[in-house]
Amino acid sequence: MPKLKTNQAAKKRYSYTATGKVKRTKANRRHRLATKTKRQKTNGKIMNAYADKTCESGIKKLLPYGN
Repeated sequence: MPKLKTNQAAKKRYSYTATGKVKRTKANRRHRLATKTKRQKTNGKIMNAYADKTCESGIKKLLPYGN
């Protein structure tokens, strides 16, 4: 059986925790922060959020080896 390919875009966006949850980074925190309100910046402050349960099975298909 050949090896499965890991999706490179998903590898950069998601990772697994030790318990198997899918960890992700919140959006809108990279650039152009001067134009955003304080509320927008504090809401996006959480760097380690968890992926939604409905999306988790699809992400696990993209990352077959637990990257």
